[in-house]
Amino acid sequence: MKKKIVLAGGTGFIGRGIIQYFGQADFDFVILTRNPQKRDDGVKEVLWDAKTLGPWTNELEGAEALINLTGKSVNCRYTEANKHEIIESRTHSTGILGTALLQLKQAPKVWLNSSSATVYRYSEDRNMDELTGELGNDFSPGVVKAWEKSFNDVPLPATSKFALRISIVLGKGDGVMPRLINLVRFGLGGKQGNGAQFFSWIHEDDLYRIMLWCINNPDKQGVYNCCVPNPVTNSYLMRSMRRVMGMPFGLPASESMLFVGAMIIGTETELILKSRRVVPTNLLRQGFVFTYPEINSALKNLFSA
Repeated sequence: MKKKIVLAGGTGFIGRGIIQYFGQADFDFVILTRNPQKRDDGVKEVLWDAKTLGPWTNELEGAEALINLTGKSVNCRYTEANKHEIIESRTHSTGILGTALLQLKQAPKVWLNSSSATVYRYSEDRNMDELTGELGNDFSPGVVKAWEKSFNDVPLPATSKFALRISIVLGKGDGVMPRLINLVRFGLGGKQGNGAQFFSWIHEDDLYRIMLWCINNPDKQGVYNCCVPNPVTNSYLMRSMRRVMGMPFGLPASESMLFVGAMIIGTETELILKSRRVVPTNLLRQGFVFTYPEINSALKNLFSA
């Protein structure tokens, strides 16, 4: 009998990748979504509003794992309305999932709750990890703190809980890669700002491997930075992108240019200019080995057929 995995908010880039990587030969997948669709791939989509209990809770009974990916995209302007929705979409969904799990006869064995590597302060000076990393005090770290509190506040002795502080995910189909590719393609792939800010990242396959490792090792529950051991500077990232794409030059973008551009496309410069120098100490101590620990090998794979 196949094991069931419930994906809350699983219709996006990472949710699709999990289903493809894990394989439907070994797992049955149920997606909790606000807009359920009929599918012909055997994946079941069930209605939920991420705020209130409902028939969707039955899908959690006896599941092998719950993976919560719910949250409004941070790729937007940080207006008061958007900031409110960014926080509530994360804390409310996590809270209602916890409430549902407490009412089950047989709760999932493992609960993976997505979090973010932006919980740490701006750092060019040293690495930030789960043990000695310094948490930030501005908006983005505050979101993550509230998010993880709503996760930690649920007492579930029979369920192993993993908080995954996910860095920027590099994948073939979606995420940040198409945006970086377009910058390089149109000759705009130079450094952004002063280029010294660090870029913590992870290849999508390694993220899915981490999730599968968590499910298979419930005794290792805890907080994990999901990023490679080797963050790179923005200058190095863009240089590597130009090299793999065969682009001999790339115009740089100053902070003022980025500010204007971000306003035009409806996002924030923080997504580009914040220095995320995060490393995965807990994973390394558990013996996890990354398939793509270096940016150049990761990019070569992502640009291969």
